[in-house]
Amino acid sequence: MSVDYKLYSDSTCDLSDEILSQMDVHLFQLGFEVDGKTYYGNEMPLTEFYSAMRSGAMTKTTQVSPSVYEEEFEKCIKAGFGVLHLAFSSGLSGSYNAACIAMDNLLEKYPKARIMIVDSLCASTGQGLLLIKADRLRRSGMGLGELTEWLENNKLHTCHVFTVDDLEYLRRGGRVSRTAAVAGSLLNIKPLLHVDNGGHLIPLGKVRGRRQSLDKLIEMVKERCGNWDNSEVCICHGDSLDDANYCADKLREIFGKDTIVHICYTGSVIGAHSGPGTIALFFMGDKR
Repeated sequence: MSVDYKLYSDSTCDLSDEILSQMDVHLFQLGFEVDGKTYYGNEMPLTEFYSAMRSGAMTKTTQVSPSVYEEEFEKCIKAGFGVLHLAFSSGLSGSYNAACIAMDNLLEKYPKARIMIVDSLCASTGQGLLLIKADRLRRSGMGLGELTEWLENNKLHTCHVFTVDDLEYLRRGGRVSRTAAVAGSLLNIKPLLHVDNGGHLIPLGKVRGRRQSLDKLIEMVKERCGNWDNSEVCICHGDSLDDANYCADKLREIFGKDTIVHICYTGSVIGAHSGPGTIALFFMGDKR
Protein backbone atom coordinates (compact mmCIF):
# COMPACT_ATOMS: atom_id res chain seq x y z
CA MET A 1 0.00 0.00 0.00
CA SER A 2 1.45 3.37 -0.99
CA VAL A 3 1.90 6.13 1.57
CA ASP A 4 2.58 9.82 1.08
CA TYR A 5 5.52 10.28 3.44
CA LYS A 6 9.07 9.02 3.83
CA LEU A 7 10.65 7.50 6.92
CA TYR A 8 14.07 8.63 8.13
CA SER A 9 16.35 7.82 11.03
CA ASP A 10 20.01 7.98 12.08
CA SER A 11 22.77 5.42 11.58
CA THR A 12 22.86 4.97 15.36
CA CYS A 13 19.94 2.54 14.97
CA ASP A 14 22.64 -0.15 14.54
CA LEU A 15 20.67 -2.46 12.26
CA SER A 16 22.47 -4.91 9.99
CA ASP A 17 22.63 -4.37 6.25
CA GLU A 18 20.52 -7.49 5.84
CA ILE A 19 17.69 -6.03 7.93
CA LEU A 20 17.94 -2.58 6.35
CA SER A 21 17.78 -4.07 2.84
CA GLN A 22 14.23 -5.20 3.66
CA MET A 23 13.15 -1.78 4.92
CA ASP A 24 12.16 1.46 3.21
CA VAL A 25 14.05 3.99 5.30
CA HIS A 26 16.79 6.56 4.76
CA LEU A 27 19.53 6.78 7.39
CA PHE A 28 21.61 9.86 8.14
CA GLN A 29 25.22 8.91 8.79
CA LEU A 30 26.89 10.13 11.97
CA GLY A 31 30.66 10.18 11.70
CA PHE A 32 33.35 8.58 13.83
CA GLU A 33 37.06 9.15 14.15
CA VAL A 34 39.78 6.56 14.69
CA ASP A 35 43.12 8.10 15.64
CA GLY A 36 42.11 11.38 14.02
CA LYS A 37 40.77 10.01 10.73
CA THR A 38 37.04 10.44 10.06
CA TYR A 39 34.84 7.67 8.67
CA TYR A 40 31.16 7.27 7.83
CA GLY A 41 28.94 4.22 7.57
CA ASN A 42 30.78 1.10 6.46
CA GLU A 43 34.00 2.84 5.42
CA MET A 44 35.76 0.91 8.18
CA PRO A 45 34.56 -2.68 8.75
CA LEU A 46 33.33 -3.21 12.29
CA THR A 47 35.75 -6.03 12.96
CA GLU A 48 38.59 -3.68 12.01
CA PHE A 49 37.09 -0.90 14.12
CA TYR A 50 36.92 -3.03 17.26
CA SER A 51 40.38 -4.47 16.63
CA ALA A 52 41.71 -0.91 16.50
CA MET A 53 39.99 -0.09 19.78
CA ARG A 54 41.47 -3.16 21.45
CA SER A 55 44.88 -2.00 20.23
CA GLY A 56 44.42 1.37 21.95
CA ALA A 57 43.11 3.56 19.13
CA MET A 58 41.43 6.78 20.23
CA THR A 59 37.87 7.25 18.98
CA LYS A 60 35.52 10.21 18.73
CA THR A 61 32.14 10.80 17.09
CA THR A 62 30.36 13.61 15.24
CA GLN A 63 26.67 14.33 14.84
CA VAL A 64 24.72 15.25 11.71
CA SER A 65 24.56 18.97 10.92
CA PRO A 66 21.24 20.82 10.42
CA SER A 67 22.18 21.53 6.79
CA VAL A 68 22.45 17.82 5.99
CA TYR A 69 19.01 17.13 7.43
CA GLU A 70 17.58 20.18 5.68
CA GLU A 71 18.93 19.24 2.27
CA GLU A 72 17.51 15.72 2.38
CA PHE A 73 14.15 16.73 3.87
CA GLU A 74 13.76 19.45 1.23
CA LYS A 75 14.23 16.88 -1.55
CA CYS A 76 11.43 14.86 -0.02
CA ILE A 77 9.11 17.85 0.31
CA LYS A 78 9.74 18.98 -3.28
CA ALA A 79 8.84 15.48 -4.44
CA GLY A 80 5.47 15.86 -2.74
CA PHE A 81 6.06 13.70 0.32
CA GLY A 82 5.81 14.28 4.03
CA VAL A 83 8.72 13.57 6.40
CA LEU A 84 8.85 11.41 9.52
CA HIS A 85 12.26 11.33 11.20
CA LEU A 86 12.97 9.03 14.16
CA ALA A 87 15.95 10.70 15.80
CA PHE A 88 18.76 9.42 17.98
CA SER A 89 18.09 10.17 21.67
CA SER A 90 18.42 13.84 22.62
CA GLY A 91 19.84 12.59 25.91
CA LEU A 92 22.94 11.32 24.09
CA SER A 93 23.39 13.54 21.04
CA GLY A 94 22.55 16.90 19.52
CA SER A 95 21.29 15.21 16.35
CA TYR A 96 17.62 15.56 17.36
CA ASN A 97 18.02 19.29 17.90
CA ALA A 98 19.84 19.59 14.57
CA ALA A 99 16.90 17.88 12.82
CA CYS A 100 14.48 20.26 14.55
CA ILE A 101 16.48 23.26 13.32
CA ALA A 102 16.24 21.86 9.80
CA MET A 103 12.48 21.39 10.20
CA ASP A 104 11.98 24.97 11.42
CA ASN A 105 13.99 26.35 8.50
CA LEU A 106 11.98 24.34 6.00
CA LEU A 107 8.62 25.30 7.48
CA GLU A 108 9.53 28.95 6.91
CA LYS A 109 10.07 28.15 3.21
CA TYR A 110 7.27 25.61 2.90
CA PRO A 111 4.55 26.46 5.46
CA LYS A 112 2.33 23.61 4.29
CA ALA A 113 5.06 20.97 4.47
CA ARG A 114 4.35 17.95 6.64
CA ILE A 115 7.41 17.29 8.80
CA MET A 116 7.40 15.25 12.01
CA ILE A 117 10.53 14.80 14.15
CA VAL A 118 10.29 12.21 16.93
CA ASP A 119 12.91 12.14 19.68
CA SER A 120 13.22 8.38 20.04
CA LEU A 121 14.90 8.65 23.46
CA CYS A 122 16.46 5.40 22.28
CA ALA A 123 19.95 4.33 21.27
CA SER A 124 21.59 1.64 19.18
CA THR A 125 19.37 -1.29 18.29
CA GLY A 126 16.74 -0.02 20.72
CA GLN A 127 16.26 2.77 18.22
CA GLY A 128 16.51 0.05 15.59
CA LEU A 129 13.75 -2.07 17.13
CA LEU A 130 11.44 0.95 17.18
CA LEU A 131 12.39 1.71 13.57
CA ILE A 132 11.65 -1.86 12.44
CA LYS A 133 8.15 -1.55 13.88
CA ALA A 134 7.66 1.93 12.40
CA ASP A 135 8.72 0.79 8.94
CA ARG A 136 6.33 -2.13 9.08
CA LEU A 137 3.42 0.07 10.18
CA ARG A 138 4.18 2.65 7.50
CA ARG A 139 4.27 0.04 4.75
CA SER A 140 0.97 -1.38 6.02
CA GLY A 141 -0.60 2.01 5.30
CA MET A 142 -0.51 3.84 8.64
CA GLY A 143 -0.63 7.59 8.06
CA LEU A 144 1.98 10.15 9.08
CA GLY A 145 0.09 11.55 12.05
CA GLU A 146 -1.01 8.15 13.29
CA LEU A 147 2.49 6.66 13.12
CA THR A 148 3.96 9.72 14.84
CA GLU A 149 1.47 9.22 17.67
CA TRP A 150 2.26 5.50 17.83
CA LEU A 151 5.99 6.23 18.17
CA GLU A 152 5.40 8.77 20.91
CA ASN A 153 3.20 6.30 22.80
CA ASN A 154 5.60 3.36 22.49
CA LYS A 155 9.12 4.78 22.64
CA LEU A 156 9.34 4.72 26.44
CA HIS A 157 8.27 1.08 26.38
CA THR A 158 11.31 0.24 24.24
CA CYS A 159 13.66 -1.11 26.89
CA HIS A 160 17.47 -1.14 26.79
CA VAL A 161 19.62 -3.12 29.24
CA PHE A 162 23.32 -3.66 28.66
CA THR A 163 26.75 -4.34 30.04
CA VAL A 164 30.26 -3.54 28.90
CA ASP A 165 33.37 -5.66 29.15
CA ASP A 166 35.82 -2.88 30.00
CA LEU A 167 35.03 0.26 32.02
CA GLU A 168 37.86 2.18 30.34
CA TYR A 169 35.65 3.23 27.42
CA LEU A 170 32.92 4.55 29.72
CA ARG A 171 35.64 6.41 31.61
CA ARG A 172 36.73 8.15 28.43
CA GLY A 173 33.16 9.34 27.96
CA GLY A 174 32.92 10.59 31.52
CA ARG A 175 30.50 7.87 32.67
CA VAL A 176 32.79 6.47 35.39
CA SER A 177 35.85 7.75 37.20
CA ARG A 178 39.41 6.63 36.46
CA THR A 179 39.57 5.00 39.90
CA ALA A 180 36.40 3.01 39.22
CA ALA A 181 37.67 1.94 35.81
CA VAL A 182 41.00 0.72 37.18
CA ALA A 183 39.36 -1.04 40.12
CA GLY A 184 36.78 -2.61 37.82
CA SER A 185 39.47 -4.04 35.58
CA LEU A 186 41.44 -5.44 38.50
CA LEU A 187 38.39 -7.00 40.18
CA ASN A 188 36.61 -8.11 36.98
CA ILE A 189 33.68 -5.83 37.77
CA LYS A 190 31.05 -5.52 35.04
CA PRO A 191 28.56 -2.63 35.16
CA LEU A 192 24.86 -2.98 34.40
CA LEU A 193 23.26 -0.03 32.64
CA HIS A 194 20.03 1.02 30.97
CA VAL A 195 18.59 3.95 29.02
CA ASP A 196 16.17 5.93 31.17
CA ASN A 197 13.04 7.88 30.23
CA GLY A 198 15.18 10.90 29.42
CA GLY A 199 17.21 8.90 26.93
CA HIS A 200 20.36 8.91 29.09
CA LEU A 201 22.72 6.03 29.89
CA ILE A 202 22.27 5.26 33.58
CA PRO A 203 24.27 2.77 35.69
CA LEU A 204 22.01 0.41 37.64
CA GLY A 205 24.50 -1.81 39.41
CA LYS A 206 27.49 -4.05 38.95
CA VAL A 207 28.43 -7.69 39.26
CA ARG A 208 31.68 -9.61 39.21
CA GLY A 209 32.31 -11.73 36.13
CA ARG A 210 31.20 -11.69 32.52
CA ARG A 211 28.75 -14.59 32.61
CA GLN A 212 27.15 -13.21 35.76
CA SER A 213 26.61 -9.88 34.01
CA LEU A 214 24.87 -11.56 31.07
CA ASP A 215 22.63 -13.58 33.36
CA LYS A 216 21.73 -10.42 35.26
CA LEU A 217 20.67 -8.78 32.00
CA ILE A 218 18.27 -11.67 31.44
CA GLU A 219 16.84 -11.14 34.93
CA MET A 220 16.33 -7.47 34.09
CA VAL A 221 14.42 -8.46 30.95
CA LYS A 222 12.08 -10.63 33.02
CA GLU A 223 11.51 -7.79 35.48
CA ARG A 224 10.53 -5.30 32.77
CA CYS A 225 8.85 -7.15 29.90
CA GLY A 226 5.35 -7.49 31.37
CA ASN A 227 2.79 -8.80 28.88
CA TRP A 228 4.08 -6.91 25.87
CA ASP A 229 4.46 -8.61 22.50
CA ASN A 230 8.10 -9.66 22.32
CA SER A 231 7.88 -12.05 19.41
CA GLU A 232 10.65 -9.90 17.90
CA VAL A 233 13.57 -8.58 19.97
CA CYS A 234 17.09 -7.32 19.33
CA ILE A 235 20.61 -7.83 20.63
CA CYS A 236 23.67 -5.83 19.70
CA HIS A 237 27.25 -6.70 20.50
CA GLY A 238 30.66 -5.09 20.33
CA ASP A 239 32.40 -7.89 18.43
CA SER A 240 31.25 -10.50 20.95
CA LEU A 241 29.03 -12.83 18.96
CA ASP A 242 29.30 -15.87 21.27
CA ASP A 243 27.93 -13.85 24.18
CA ALA A 244 25.18 -12.46 21.95
CA ASN A 245 24.16 -15.99 20.96
CA TYR A 246 24.14 -17.03 24.62
CA CYS A 247 21.73 -14.19 25.40
CA ALA A 248 19.61 -15.01 22.34
CA ASP A 249 19.05 -18.53 23.64
CA LYS A 250 18.04 -17.13 27.03
CA LEU A 251 15.59 -14.68 25.42
CA ARG A 252 13.96 -17.53 23.51
CA GLU A 253 13.53 -19.35 26.82
CA ILE A 254 11.61 -16.32 28.10
CA PHE A 255 9.56 -15.38 25.04
CA GLY A 256 9.30 -18.70 23.18
CA LYS A 257 11.45 -20.73 20.84
CA ASP A 258 9.94 -19.04 17.76
CA THR A 259 10.93 -15.56 18.92
CA ILE A 260 12.78 -13.60 16.24
CA VAL A 261 16.05 -12.38 17.75
CA HIS A 262 17.88 -9.88 15.57
CA ILE A 263 21.60 -9.95 16.40
CA CYS A 264 23.49 -6.91 15.14
CA TYR A 265 26.86 -5.31 15.68
CA THR A 266 27.01 -2.27 17.91
CA GLY A 267 27.86 0.34 15.29
CA SER A 268 31.00 2.44 15.34
CA VAL A 269 29.32 5.59 16.69
CA ILE A 270 27.85 3.84 19.73
CA GLY A 271 30.78 1.44 19.99
CA ALA A 272 33.24 4.32 20.20
CA HIS A 273 31.79 5.04 23.65
CA SER A 274 30.85 1.56 24.88
CA GLY A 275 33.86 -0.37 23.59
CA PRO A 276 34.51 -3.97 22.51
CA GLY A 277 32.54 -6.61 24.34
CA THR A 278 29.39 -4.55 24.83
CA ILE A 279 26.22 -6.65 25.02
CA ALA A 280 22.83 -4.92 24.90
CA LEU A 281 19.32 -6.38 24.90
CA PHE A 282 16.29 -4.54 23.48
CA PHE A 283 12.67 -5.47 23.97
CA MET A 284 9.25 -4.01 24.76
CA GLY A 285 8.22 -3.69 28.38
CA ASP A 286 6.15 -2.00 31.05
CA LYS A 287 9.01 0.22 32.14
CA ARG A 288 12.57 1.04 31.25
